[in-house]
Amino acid sequence: MWDGDGKSYLDLSSQLVNTNIGHQHPKVVAAIKEQADTLCTIAPSYANNVRSEAARLIAARTPGDLNRIFFTNGGADANEHAVRMARLVTGRYKVLTTYRSYHGGTTTAINMTGDPRRWPSDHANTGTLHFWGPFLYRTVFHAETETQECERALKHLEQTIAFEGPDTIAAVVLESVPGTAGVMVPPPGYLAGVREICDRYGIVMIADEVMSGFGRTGAWFAIGDMGVTPDMLTFAKGVNSGYIPMGGVAINDRIANFFGKRAYPGGLTYSGHPMAAAAAVATITAMADEQMIEHAAHLGTEILGPRLQDMAARHPSIGEVRGRGVMWAIELVRDRDTKEPLAPYGGTSPAMTELVGYLKGRGVLPFTNFNRVHVVPPCNIDESDLNEGLDILDDALNVADRHVNG
Repeated sequence: MWDGDGKSYLDLSSQLVNTNIGHQHPKVVAAIKEQADTLCTIAPSYANNVRSEAARLIAARTPGDLNRIFFTNGGADANEHAVRMARLVTGRYKVLTTYRSYHGGTTTAINMTGDPRRWPSDHANTGTLHFWGPFLYRTVFHAETETQECERALKHLEQTIAFEGPDTIAAVVLESVPGTAGVMVPPPGYLAGVREICDRYGIVMIADEVMSGFGRTGAWFAIGDMGVTPDMLTFAKGVNSGYIPMGGVAINDRIANFFGKRAYPGGLTYSGHPMAAAAAVATITAMADEQMIEHAAHLGTEILGPRLQDMAARHPSIGEVRGRGVMWAIELVRDRDTKEPLAPYGGTSPAMTELVGYLKGRGVLPFTNFNRVHVVPPCNIDESDLNEGLDILDDALNVADRHVNG
C-alpha cells in the first residue's frame, strides 16, 4: 500500500483481517467488472447463476452436512441470523458465548461479544450469557497443562448450562479460533467436547468463522480442520477478501429441513448480491488454483511459528506467541513472571503507541489490540515480503523491551 506522500507499507494486518488474498487480485477485479456488465443487482428471490455457484463452492468446503447457504451482508448479521434460526428451531431463547470473543456490532451480535465493545450496549436483556473459554496462558481454571485447561473449561461450560437450565438454551456460539480477542487456539478435544455437550442437551452449536475461515488458519475452515462439524457456521471477510461486502450462514440438514416446512421469517435486500457473489466465486477459485490454503499452512509451520518463537526467546517483552496458518498473536507483557500486560485490558498505553509508531515509521501496517500485536498477513504473501516484515517487527520489539519492569 502507499499513502498520500508515496510512502509504501507492507500490510501485515490484512486490513481488518479480511483481505485474505491481498489487495487488487486481478482475477477478482476482472470478475467484478464482468459481473457489472452482466447483472449488477437482482432481488434474492430471483435465481441467478453466480449466487448458486458461490453457494456451491462454499458448501463444497464446509465440514460435514453444512450444505445449505444463507447469504448475508457481513459477519455480524450472519451471527444474528444464525441465532434467530437456532431460537426458532429449538423454541428456546438463551445464547451462550465466551468472554474474550467478538461476534459483530449489531444488537444481538454485540451482546454476544465478550470484550469491552459490548459494555456500552449491554443492558442484560438480549438473552446472551457469557462463560470462560480455554486460554491456558491466562487460565481462570488454575490449569497447568492444555489437557487440564480443556477438561476444566468443558466442566465449567457444562456447569453453566446446568445452572442456567438446559431447556432454556438455544445455542452455544464460539469463534473456532478467537480473533481480535487474542488468537487463542483451542486445546485438542475442546471443540469436540462442546459438540458432545450440545448434542446431549439439544443445544445448537454455532461456529463463528468470520475471521478464521477461508484460509486464515491454513485450512478452509478451522473447525473442520479440527474434525468437528457444528450445526451452523457463519462466515464473511475472507469469502471474497472483503472486495464487496458479503457474509453468510452454512446450515446443516436438520435446520434446513426445519425451514423447508416453515418459512424463515427474515431476509435481506442484498442477500447473495450478484456482485459480491462474483467476487466470492473468483476469490475461492483463485485460492484453490493458486494453492493459497496450503501456502498459508506452510507459512505458519515453517516461517511464522519458528520466527515468532525465536523472537519470544530473545525479547523479554513477549509473554507468549500463539497461532496457526497466517493468524498469530504476540502477547506483550511488562513482567513475564506476573504476566502484567504491556497495556491494560480494554485499553492501550504509551508503550504500545510507541511500538505502533515505530512499525508504521518503518513501513509496516500492524494489527494491534490492547497489549497484543497480531501478525495476520494475506494467505498469499510472498515469503520474502513476510520475512522482511518480521525483520522489522523483530527490531520494533526492542521498543517494547524498554518498557519491561527491571
